[in-house]
Amino acid sequence: MTSPDFGSDLPVDGVNEAPTISTLGDLRASGHVHRSVKAEIRQNLINRLATGQPSVPGIVGFDDTVLPEIERALLAGHDIVLLGERGQGKTRLIRTLVGLLDEWTPVIAGSELNEHPYHPITSGSLIRVQEFGDSLPISWRHRSERIGEKLATPDTSVGDLIGDIDPIKVAEGRTLGDPETVHYGLVPRTNRGIFAVNELPDLAERIQVALLNVLEERDIQIRGYQLRLPLDLLMVASANPEDYTNRGRIITPLKDRFGAEVRTHYPLELADELRLMAQEAAVLWGDEAGGDALAAPVVPGHLLEIVGRFARTVRDAPQVDQRSGVSARFAIAAVETVAASAVRRAAINGEAVAVARVADLPAVVPASRGKVEFDDADEGREFEVLEHLLRLATAATYRARLAGLDLRPLQQKFDDGLVIETGDTVSAEELLRQIGAVPGLSDLLERLEPDGLGEGPAAVGVAAAAVEFALEGLYLNKRLAKDSSGGRTVYGA
Repeated sequence: MTSPDFGSDLPVDGVNEAPTISTLGDLRASGHVHRSVKAEIRQNLINRLATGQPSVPGIVGFDDTVLPEIERALLAGHDIVLLGERGQGKTRLIRTLVGLLDEWTPVIAGSELNEHPYHPITSGSLIRVQEFGDSLPISWRHRSERIGEKLATPDTSVGDLIGDIDPIKVAEGRTLGDPETVHYGLVPRTNRGIFAVNELPDLAERIQVALLNVLEERDIQIRGYQLRLPLDLLMVASANPEDYTNRGRIITPLKDRFGAEVRTHYPLELADELRLMAQEAAVLWGDEAGGDALAAPVVPGHLLEIVGRFARTVRDAPQVDQRSGVSARFAIAAVETVAASAVRRAAINGEAVAVARVADLPAVVPASRGKVEFDDADEGREFEVLEHLLRLATAATYRARLAGLDLRPLQQKFDDGLVIETGDTVSAEELLRQIGAVPGLSDLLERLEPDGLGEGPAAVGVAAAAVEFALEGLYLNKRLAKDSSGGRTVYGA
């Protein structure tokens, strides 16, 4: 007999109404079969792989590296440790695993530990099953509720994770030997789900010993109570490699109980960095605000590329502490800052569409300083270093996007005495008015925005962004002069 479909093959964000079955007898009559969490995940993962669906949607840059290892670990029924530097998507990956659970699962109504009606584990639920029989009330739990998370900190206690004596229950008259006096911690309350421990090495060793019993025997012990609670869960932990060996450590017996250790990484390719930024950066504020006076800001592709290259350049810079890493959130926050600068300019000048330009890039440096750890030798030079790396990223994007394009007619206008002033408050119309007719503008736009971004209401802003990028590239290649002061920039011969 196979289990009826309770939404096991729905996409992660699919939400159907909970099944109407409300008693144990009706559940048995439906043909429902109890499966462990790991068996549930395994079967749903097999279904996704067989139908070509992504196993964990929304995870960028791990397709050929991390995800195959995760898939093998889940198919093997292993608990997992994710090792990686900050901002590599470990927490996001863990939370996405919830999508591999069945959409709805039955639980004994009122159960503290989300017990399956076929498999009660606490004394109270065992008594209720005997008392009610097939009329035992059941309820349904959505997969989004079947994950528990704990950020490991040195002050985390065994009571937080496993449980402790509840003094209120004792005061009510129960004896200390009564299991009903136990207040369960996060781990047992995540029974029949996924439990995640972030930064596991930061847990004190005695706390790790408590987790060891959960992984080894799948049960818990609280202050000497003879509790045999066969917990059903998938445990996933994360750790920074530096913390893994220095600041803290995972005790060897616990590390041995995790069936798989998976190393994460930053995006390996620039294209993955750009996909991640486009997916995660909150730049569509016009839509989210509902009736915002400004439309959603536009960040042209060449500016996204500059920010992506900037993040990768900072990540590889010798001045940056490589043990700390540079989070993917660095690039995401940088894009959001660039978009915010464009929105500010549009609000000041009454522009209908905010389009980001090179003039908005300098705002990234002070906003991102706190996201980068520098080596001691470069303390005090952080702004200087970041500004230099941003210039390198801009020059690399210029070469990649405009190599071979003849910009001599544009340069000639400056050789003939043209001087223009731009900046983070100069409107697109004002910039284009100063420069006049732009020779080769159509070719420039075709190189920079081949997807037609420069059409429609954003056309003027995108044209100004393209011209300003060309001017910055000519300056970086020593074909134009540039003078910057505050938020104002002057280009000339």
